[in-house]
Amino acid sequence: MTTTTFKRILLATILSIPNLVVFAQTQTSGQEGSRVITTAVPFVSFAPDSRATGMGDAGVATSPDANSVHWNNGKLAFIEHNYGASLSYSPWLGKIVDDMSLTYLSGYYKIDRIQTVGVSMRYFDLGKIHLTDVIGGDLGTENPREVAFDATYSRKLTEKIGIGVSARYIWSNLIGSGTNAAKAATSFAVDLGFYYTNPIVIGGKDSEISFGTAITNIGQKTTYGTESDADFIPINLRVGTAIKVGLDAFNSLTFALDLNKLMVPTPPIYAYEEDGETPVIDNNGDQVILKGKDPNRNLMAGMFGSFTDAPDGFSEEMQEIMISTGVEYWYKELFAARLGYFYENENKGGRQYLTLGLGLRYQKFGIDFSYLVPGDNNHPLAETIRFSLLFNFDKAEVQDTTVN
Repeated sequence: MTTTTFKRILLATILSIPNLVVFAQTQTSGQEGSRVITTAVPFVSFAPDSRATGMGDAGVATSPDANSVHWNNGKLAFIEHNYGASLSYSPWLGKIVDDMSLTYLSGYYKIDRIQTVGVSMRYFDLGKIHLTDVIGGDLGTENPREVAFDATYSRKLTEKIGIGVSARYIWSNLIGSGTNAAKAATSFAVDLGFYYTNPIVIGGKDSEISFGTAITNIGQKTTYGTESDADFIPINLRVGTAIKVGLDAFNSLTFALDLNKLMVPTPPIYAYEEDGETPVIDNNGDQVILKGKDPNRNLMAGMFGSFTDAPDGFSEEMQEIMISTGVEYWYKELFAARLGYFYENENKGGRQYLTLGLGLRYQKFGIDFSYLVPGDNNHPLAETIRFSLLFNFDKAEVQDTTVN
């Protein structure tokens, strides 16, 4: 087996899980069934931290923390501490391989009462691949990897409203250095976030309601080969709400709901000859589309056209909405327990799983765990565990040394 063939087969096996990692443009037959939306570099949309993943991947409107850069950068301006950081780690697809992992490092600093800046780095290690030639000779190993760097600015517009903007550089090498068949893919992207929070009283107890929306990974297409093979990156619209209910002086519950939709073209239904395998080609050399719209569009047309391009119309557009819901219990802001559920329609990937989480806080430090329980025990994401460490600090107060 040649180097290129080996790597393509192995990567296709590991990366072809719906809506997780996709190497190439979606190809669909003329069937009316499943039409999974796939993109390049989807690792930038993987849920990185343990708190939100313990709540079913809900995080656009929950209370701010060091990982707000991923979920909604508009929240960052409302963070209580002056500066802090978080480190998250998750073994990835443990049912398939034992050396893939996702690492996420984020940090923030409050400039003043209304402005906060943040930075983050996401590193996705796809593990080592042993290579051989057609006669089984050793060609060494490769280590595909992907990385993204973010810089964020978040600002309060009022005491209840915050906005944020993030700039992101993305680098993805799924092939390694041993072949010229493909190159590393790069892209630049922008995130925009909005956050609203308002204290309320429920049952005589101090509570809080929040709303959030974020459009993430707004950026040009990227490619591992020629520009004609460029694919959309995972531009995503996330909207949601959270209600924190104070039970008493020591206990509280937060209920969260997020709705997600990829703002990239939906695969159309193509025409095939009677044999069902030979595509019908028009005079321009393009495959004929039976239903839907041409997915080869520019950035703006792809984003805004993504709400009306599903071959089966409105009903299919609704299938593309992913639902995340979760609940978080806190005792004295020291101990947290979390429960969540993530739902994706069967025709759009079919990810459906329950999540569990725990959190501990002690002074300036915290640790969170989350555990994913899929509906199918043989699913590659089964038994996914994430760990997060948090560090929050306040500026030292200047003591008054004036002698009276």
